[in-house]
Amino acid sequence: MTHHAAGPAVRRRAQDAPPPSRQGPDASRPVRRASLIAGVALLLMAALAGFGYIFAIHGLITPGNAARTAQDIMAHQGLFRAGIACLFLVIALDVVAALALYWVFRPVSKPISAVAAGMRIVYAGIFAVAVVQLTGAARLLGGTSLPASGAARVHAQALSDINRFTDIWHAGLILFGLYLLVIAWLAWRSGYVPRLLGVLVAIAGLGYIYDSIGQFVSGGSWTQVSTVTFIGEFLLALWLVIWGRRITVSQPALRAEPDGAAR
Repeated sequence: MTHHAAGPAVRRRAQDAPPPSRQGPDASRPVRRASLIAGVALLLMAALAGFGYIFAIHGLITPGNAARTAQDIMAHQGLFRAGIACLFLVIALDVVAALALYWVFRPVSKPISAVAAGMRIVYAGIFAVAVVQLTGAARLLGGTSLPASGAARVHAQALSDINRFTDIWHAGLILFGLYLLVIAWLAWRSGYVPRLLGVLVAIAGLGYIYDSIGQFVSGGSWTQVSTVTFIGEFLLALWLVIWGRRITVSQPALRAEPDGAAR
């Protein structure tokens, strides 16, 4: 009689419990969605930064030559301003990537992923301050010609603004390099991102730190290693877009968080 009465209660508890086979895919779905968003944002950033800085801005700057730099910018004002606009888009995408990667690595460690996201957002703010310096140079050189009496002073001020952009940006890249080291650790511990990618991202982070410190120590004459080591970032972006949709968050990754946080 006791066994018969307990049967319905046991069945009700079994029905209320979530099916074990559905916990993994449900936990993986937001990670996969965030992976696609992060990968697309990172690839767009690479394209915009390549055009905006390397082609549109850096190509018009002659280091140490204020007159030549001013002449080239005034002759290609539309290109210079387009480059600045691209960099502002990069800043917006930096925030998108920071938040998306937080969700990608949240199952590994919610607090460390949050710290990483905060680091990237702070870096985006520093980069925004740097890009504002370029808008000052564009404003100074906005006319088609300058009065001969004040041209040299205006040219020097414009080059000073551009140099300030470079200095602030390189200072920010130290923080960005540290951010990549945190992302590399999360990737290594995740169990769903290839560990080789974690190593390559760590190398990219060290490359940014090395270059930025070297720029300040050498006074600007420095061979950039990040032009090679950045490949880790690029490969991570490709992986997130192509293979991120297959991510399956393992139970060990979920147990890395307290039960309430994992849910």
